[in-house]
Amino acid sequence: MASTGVDVEGARGSGSLKETRGPAADSEKGPVVDNGHDSPDTASVRSINGGDHTHRTLKSRHIQLIGIGGTIGTALYVQIGKGLLAGGPASLFIAFTLWCTFILAVTLCMAEMVTYLPISSPFIRFAGRYVDEAFGFAAGWNFFIFEAAMVPFEITACNVIIHYWSDACPPGVIIAIMIVLYGLINVLAVKWYGEVEFWAALGKVLLIVALLVFTFVAMLGGNPLKDRFGFRYWRDPGAFAQLYHDGDLGRFMGFLQCLIQASFTIAGPDYVSMAAGEAENPRFVMPRAFNAVFYRLTTFFVLGSLAVGIIVPHNDEELKLAFSTGAPGAAASPYVVAMNRLRIRVLPDIVNAMVLTAAFSAGNSYVYCASRSLYGMALEGKAPRIFRHCTANGVPIYAVGLVLAIALLGFLQVSNDAAIVLQWFVNLVTASQLINFAVMAATYLRFHAALRAQGIDRRTLPYRSWMQPYAAWYALIGCFIMTFVGGYTVFLPGHWDIPTFLFSYTMIAICPILYIGYKIVKKTKIYSPEEVDLQKNLDEIDHYERTYVPSPPGNAFQRFLDRTFG
Repeated sequence: MASTGVDVEGARGSGSLKETRGPAADSEKGPVVDNGHDSPDTASVRSINGGDHTHRTLKSRHIQLIGIGGTIGTALYVQIGKGLLAGGPASLFIAFTLWCTFILAVTLCMAEMVTYLPISSPFIRFAGRYVDEAFGFAAGWNFFIFEAAMVPFEITACNVIIHYWSDACPPGVIIAIMIVLYGLINVLAVKWYGEVEFWAALGKVLLIVALLVFTFVAMLGGNPLKDRFGFRYWRDPGAFAQLYHDGDLGRFMGFLQCLIQASFTIAGPDYVSMAAGEAENPRFVMPRAFNAVFYRLTTFFVLGSLAVGIIVPHNDEELKLAFSTGAPGAAASPYVVAMNRLRIRVLPDIVNAMVLTAAFSAGNSYVYCASRSLYGMALEGKAPRIFRHCTANGVPIYAVGLVLAIALLGFLQVSNDAAIVLQWFVNLVTASQLINFAVMAATYLRFHAALRAQGIDRRTLPYRSWMQPYAAWYALIGCFIMTFVGGYTVFLPGHWDIPTFLFSYTMIAICPILYIGYKIVKKTKIYSPEEVDLQKNLDEIDHYERTYVPSPPGNAFQRFLDRTFG
């Protein structure tokens, strides 16, 4: 795997860590939380990370598919068509391939830190421990806002998708049903959330694989028209589209728009890391999950962007009309447009149904990640104590409740055009996501410096990532620049739009305010590498490793699933 950018030294257990650590720091004393009475079985899988009352019941296959569930939403199937219209097939493919390298760099950073200390809401808590408590406060609330805003985004998307078939069902009813379903899934024990997400995410994998196969077969003539079109659309109307200007400047701006599209569409390491505190045997499971990010990026996003440019020309009128009129559901999907061009029936309805599943699954993942980020901040004292409360099943119930309350923003589309509401959420969360990635890279740089300053050899870590700290610098610079580029179109002559400007740059303004405000109130400091506490919670993780007993699969079918997807 090292050749792909990840060097896995193996999840070796705690002995190698102890060789390079000094005396263990005092265990963090967690808050007194009324979470019912644990059964013996539950107690054996509890996450004992100093006050963390979530349960370690997510298996390897759950973690693998949770990463996919949060990564793949409607953007890969539908919104990607906007990038094709803006930049053409070559720009789309190059932009998605390039942005995958930045996400892979972020993944390398997270893999090493999270495997070293697999706790709840890891990168948020690491930001406070390794950089500055104020930095962790700003990072945590930015991530929470990002994840919470994505829930009504996917709810809005589901409403649009359902109206692909009929307008008979009122939007308000659909939104209410979605919120209730998210609530039911997320207040159950986390293992049930894992099962739901496993099957929903598996459907996403089958869909994108099927669409890639469809592209390959159709381009070689396996379609009702017997048209062997191959890469025809790369030649006519061309590989590059011009945006806003003619000539090279227009082609560059088209490419830039594709890069912005990619920065919103592609994610991965944040969703994998958020499950670290509830994963069984995390130092074995998490490296494998992070490694899988590379394959997902290559298969789903790089090949997906290539396929879109093959099957539809970038000047297709049906595709333009679908986006300009806010066509419902998969009607704006390049794949559906291609099926209509090739006079293929039934398949568009199947694609729309699967895209609905993808949108629902993505929203489910966002509820999970948002609630866990709020829970992690509460454990660190950066959110109200009430959000520490867990049920007997290890679910942070009040954190989930707040996320579902924010999901009520989805009702905005009842009085506004759904396409407009979707664009608002896209603009808001794109900047937040890029800030998250920059935070992860910056945090790793401090972690790397602290290891060196405190004499801890990275070769003794459970997981040692490749090309560090250069990969972290690469990720930090790229994500930081793209954070400011996302809303650049409002500054072009004749394109000024106040809502777009506010949604594009609000979080860029809010994060420094959160950082400076917390720093002034709490009088925090930026830690030097020698001051960074690398020992906190390690004793609890080591104890869990020493006493971990694998839970056997309940039946032969579960054993098959664990072996196949674990």
